[in-house]
Amino acid sequence: MKQTNKFFLLCFSILMLSTSLWAQEKAVTGTVTDADGMPLPGVNVLVQGTQRGTQTDFDGNFSLQAAQGETLLFSFLGMKSISQVVGAQNSYTITLEEDSAELDAVVVVGYGTQKQSDLTGAVSSVSSEELLTQPVSNVFQALQGKAAGVDITSSERPGTVGSVRIRGNRSLTASNAPLYVVDGVPLLSASSIETINPRDIESINVLKDASATAVYGSRGANGVIIVTTKKGKTGRFTLNYSGTVTTSDIVDRAPAMSAADFIDFRRWAAYNLDPETYAHPDSPTLANDTNIFDSPLDGQTSRDNVLQGWQNGSFDASRVRNTDWTDFVTQTGILSEHTLSASGGTEKVNAYGSVGYVNNKGTQKGQFYERYTANLSASIKPVDWFQFDANFNLSWSEQDYGFSTLGGRSGSVPNAIYGAAKNIYNIAVPYDADGNLVINPGGETTIYTIIGEENKSTQLSQTLRALGSLSATFDFGEIYQPLEGLEYLIRFGPDFRHFREGVYIDGSSSHRINSDGSLGTNYARLNNRRDFSWTLDNQINYSKSFGEKHNLDVTLLQTASSWNIESSGMSANNIPKASMLWNNFGAIDLTNSENNVSIGSNLNERQLSSYMVRLNYGFDSKYLLTVSGRWDGASQLGAGNKWDFFSSAALAWRLDQEDFLANADWVNNLKLRLGYGTTGNSAVDPYATKGDIISIFLPFNGLSNQIGYTTNEPYYSRSQLSLANPNLGWEKTTQYNLGVDFGLFNNRVSGSLNVYKSYTSDLLMSVNIPTLTGFPSTIANIGRTNNKGFEASLNLIPVANEKGFQWASDLNVAWQRDEIEELAYGENDMVDNNWFIGESIGVIYGYDNDGLWQDTPEDQAEMALWNENGYDFSPGNVRPTDQNGDYVMNADDRTILGNTTPRWTLGWNNSFSYKGFELSTLIISRLGYKANIGGEAMTARSNQREIDYWTPDNTDAAFQKPILGQATSGSQDEFSGLLGIQDAGFVKIRNISLGYNFSPEQSEKMGLNNLRVYVQAVNPGSIYQGAAWYDFDTNSTIFNRSFAVGLDIGL
Repeated sequence: MKQTNKFFLLCFSILMLSTSLWAQEKAVTGTVTDADGMPLPGVNVLVQGTQRGTQTDFDGNFSLQAAQGETLLFSFLGMKSISQVVGAQNSYTITLEEDSAELDAVVVVGYGTQKQSDLTGAVSSVSSEELLTQPVSNVFQALQGKAAGVDITSSERPGTVGSVRIRGNRSLTASNAPLYVVDGVPLLSASSIETINPRDIESINVLKDASATAVYGSRGANGVIIVTTKKGKTGRFTLNYSGTVTTSDIVDRAPAMSAADFIDFRRWAAYNLDPETYAHPDSPTLANDTNIFDSPLDGQTSRDNVLQGWQNGSFDASRVRNTDWTDFVTQTGILSEHTLSASGGTEKVNAYGSVGYVNNKGTQKGQFYERYTANLSASIKPVDWFQFDANFNLSWSEQDYGFSTLGGRSGSVPNAIYGAAKNIYNIAVPYDADGNLVINPGGETTIYTIIGEENKSTQLSQTLRALGSLSATFDFGEIYQPLEGLEYLIRFGPDFRHFREGVYIDGSSSHRINSDGSLGTNYARLNNRRDFSWTLDNQINYSKSFGEKHNLDVTLLQTASSWNIESSGMSANNIPKASMLWNNFGAIDLTNSENNVSIGSNLNERQLSSYMVRLNYGFDSKYLLTVSGRWDGASQLGAGNKWDFFSSAALAWRLDQEDFLANADWVNNLKLRLGYGTTGNSAVDPYATKGDIISIFLPFNGLSNQIGYTTNEPYYSRSQLSLANPNLGWEKTTQYNLGVDFGLFNNRVSGSLNVYKSYTSDLLMSVNIPTLTGFPSTIANIGRTNNKGFEASLNLIPVANEKGFQWASDLNVAWQRDEIEELAYGENDMVDNNWFIGESIGVIYGYDNDGLWQDTPEDQAEMALWNENGYDFSPGNVRPTDQNGDYVMNADDRTILGNTTPRWTLGWNNSFSYKGFELSTLIISRLGYKANIGGEAMTARSNQREIDYWTPDNTDAAFQKPILGQATSGSQDEFSGLLGIQDAGFVKIRNISLGYNFSPEQSEKMGLNNLRVYVQAVNPGSIYQGAAWYDFDTNSTIFNRSFAVGLDIGL
């Protein structure tokens, strides 16, 4: 009790002391202007030694509480900071002067940094604040919609990331993925930046044109994403916590038909098959329903459920049990994310450290993702001429992929448990009258129950990732003054990744169980992969100013990288006990063929060695030149082709520095850029130029199972090797870029525009060769493509008033088109690969359609002409487009129906702030492309989503009439698949966020440095979808809608 009293006494004393101190303060006001007397909005005003502060409003005015004798600090980007001691007066006029050393934000580029105003290449920058506008578990989600020309697809499965493309595609079969660089180290393992905690990232810079990426040579052909993690900052120690909790639920744009709707649907399907045999759906009969819903495979449980509707002599659909099978496999997903970070230091030593945790329980049962991260960064500068920097990033994650196609009866089974559940009729019941589990609900041979499926299969992976960047910088100018500007940097970057995946699918799983309910054969697999790679850089930098107008920067680089990848795997059937999972393959009899044992291991090694020189020259801060050259040698290419040279050059003209714009006060920044560069691509297997062999077991000299080695032996090997090509060389891309950067009206209107065109030649392409060679194919440097487009980034502050209200709007728009110029056979199409001269790399090629046949005299006459040629068209069938008018559909009628890569990508962020409150929205979009999402078979023997189908009373339907038939035989309408080609464009609201930032005064009163709380809605809705029943953002009919609460605290 005494201790409690002492505690309250101490708190009361502190409160009284604070009250007495506050009593001495007074309101201090004033105005902040630039050297020309123009008011400066957004200037930071801070009471030195405290957390009390404010910002100037639109007219440059400020007001805050301060005591006489305290010092006010005024700071603003691009201006020299000054201080003002509070005296007896209560109002002050402050003038800030430009600081040319701080005028530009520093942008991280390849092997160095540059001021924004000195950039000559096309670079997009995204700050940490912009990245964290929504709760995310990986960096890709955070980057989506934030950089023009960067297209990132979505994935709703926890722990799985989408694809990333910068300025579209260039290669036909080689990789189009960008290079990732973290703290100066190129990442070389199978993981990229998804293992990094987004809250540990200070900035992301995207290098898009070849003049910027050419310094990375062979690895920069598809763009470069440079990630800079947070570093320690000189000053007082700070401790910060950030966390979010997000709940998610599945939204299905195309739910399965209800029991009542499906009953009507199958009646129509039967009637359309044979109207003489089956009753008209408007006049159903008990006998007809008993016939068409017959289901002996499920013990007539689904038929009997339907017949419940006939209990009173007439059909009443409300009496039929409606089972939504997706309810058995879905749950409310919960994502919790927490990060604790600390930073601080002196001018000699500073450090940053953080620990992070993510737990993501998916919206589908059996799916989850968990990740632990740790980050440590330290910088030591014991003397002026030496600095040592170290950055380490460690992560461990565990993911259960959940139900997948692995172990399925065919490659067409659903890849997630939700799809398997949705395949089951709503008229089907999970248990029979005796309470026994129905194995084949609905009575179809390919459909199995999913009750408890999340406990019958697991695909569990664990990934350990360790990244490092260790560098030492020697400033020779600090040792010997005549060498001023000369630096030497050595950097070592290791990248270690260990991946382990264990799979077990029980014999009772819907993938394995027998139709009579007996257990099928179980399946287990264990895969291990260890990646270790490193990069060693030796870099010399020289910076020198000559006179008053000449600035020169030279970079010389020697770098080497090495990859070492070791993998192993084993799999088998008939695991003795389910509890063994994948942990006891020694219990399996390898000699028994029924166990289907498979064992393999592999070692993969390759190296890259490079030399680079870059020169930056600036004259009078107006005219800028950047040239670079890089020599790359790749071990996986053929002898005589391993080395190649990649060059770039770029010019920039800062018009805002010219005399003719000296009086244009409304122009803050105006720069023209022109760039050229060549990059390479060597993304082929390390041994593609070597003659591979495979080992097989075969009888020999009266003995069985003798090992032998061969190139290709189709009777003994499952797959065929490609013919090695010792002359394989580099795929090269040359790109031209014209751009303009601008900032107008006190930078309230700013942004950049870029137009570009690239040419890729000597494509790394797999081509078929005559089988008499003994090989089906080979990889060669054949073909050419080009890619062109434009990008626009526009940053606006439409409203900023003296009352503190501000509206900021950031818009990123990009358009691109790729085109094939030449292929393996010159300027001849490769139809089997859907590659056509003059067309995009990815296209949809096939028959077109003219909608549905109708019961009109014109259509009846046309159908008669078709049916004379062996067709059986009737009203309600899909009407194919006869390109040549011969009433026969064959290869001559195939045509290009659209491109599969978006022409347009868009991201639009709007934020509104007022006195601590923040409201923001992010809209993302892809437009100008098509997708083949599959037609509707409409056999009524497989479950059907809710659909607008043709009937005599619904002739404007989107889909054809149903016709009863076996699902395994496909649609009874042979052209039903043509209706699956859809406009894939969408405009989607990614998130809406509402938050409150407590003022420094409010935070300080609570003993905090800063405090922010916020709520968010993720995927609240779509403005446009090419098909209303499909979500092209997730490439599925389903997506997750989420709601989050977040908290940021600083001490």
